[in-house]
Amino acid sequence: MTSKWLFSGALAFELGSWGGLLSNPSLIEGLYLYVVPHAIASLMLAAALWLVLPRRYRFPLPWSPLLLFSLIFFIPVVGANGTIAGVFPGLYLPRREREQGWQLTRMPSLPYRAVDQWQSPLFNDGGLQDVLQLAGDSERRLAALLATRTMPGNEAIPVLKLALRDPEDDVRLLAYSMLDQRENRINQHIERLLELQAESPSAGTRATLASWYWELAYLGLAQGGVLRHVLTQALEHAAAALESEPSGELAVLAGRIQIARRQSLEARRYLQQAADLGVGPSRLAPLLAEVAFLEHRYREVVVQLQRIPPALQAKPPLAATVGYWL
Repeated sequence: MTSKWLFSGALAFELGSWGGLLSNPSLIEGLYLYVVPHAIASLMLAAALWLVLPRRYRFPLPWSPLLLFSLIFFIPVVGANGTIAGVFPGLYLPRREREQGWQLTRMPSLPYRAVDQWQSPLFNDGGLQDVLQLAGDSERRLAALLATRTMPGNEAIPVLKLALRDPEDDVRLLAYSMLDQRENRINQHIERLLELQAESPSAGTRATLASWYWELAYLGLAQGGVLRHVLTQALEHAAAALESEPSGELAVLAGRIQIARRQSLEARRYLQQAADLGVGPSRLAPLLAEVAFLEHRYREVVVQLQRIPPALQAKPPLAATVGYWL
């Protein structure tokens, strides 16, 4: 209602301002008769238009109403008509909504994405190595690396090391990160055990330390001088634990460490100790065959391999060795 009265008053004052010019007044009288009514009309029309504007266009104050007043006052007739022609169509003729380029849908139930099935599934490290060497698609080589997460460390590490020579950066970086993750996990175990051993020494802690140090060497995560240091630490902790609490499994571990250090006489001594502590011949035969090979006693290698039960001879990795020697 207020806007209607303002519009009506603005129209009346604007007509009055033009009517005052029709009486042929002097210049001073003409300015007075036109400017004052025109200013009042402009003020009323600006106020009326400002009231009908949407709320977001009314601010900031005072600039929004001042802009309307300036357009109407300083541009007679054209300013008022143009402002009205710009405001009212926008109020009563809103623009059409554009068609949406997307459609809201419900989340489908899992699985919502097809699972890739390869014609040749990968079951072992040999298959994975074939994929890394022969597959032209880098996505398949990446998938082969990810498959090593469920494999034992001694099978996964050779695959990851092979991937370090891949021509694709993504494959090499993934292989390096997975190797680094495995090595860091072992080192964290060793650090915690060293702290525990420093606080409360025990044979059990030393035995576990020997196992983790051996894990670093066995998995091939240590090379060169680092490997020699790791084997030395593993042997030191294993020997100390054996002196405190003799154990067949620990004696076998010490024997394996000495084989890795190529100390055949010491390896025989620890393996004999394991036999005295109740470790079966089938468990010791492969290790004694390795010792015999280091000593170039090849007839004994055959003898020791023959002591392995046939069921174990057929399983990898012994199958290839037994097939060669026997």
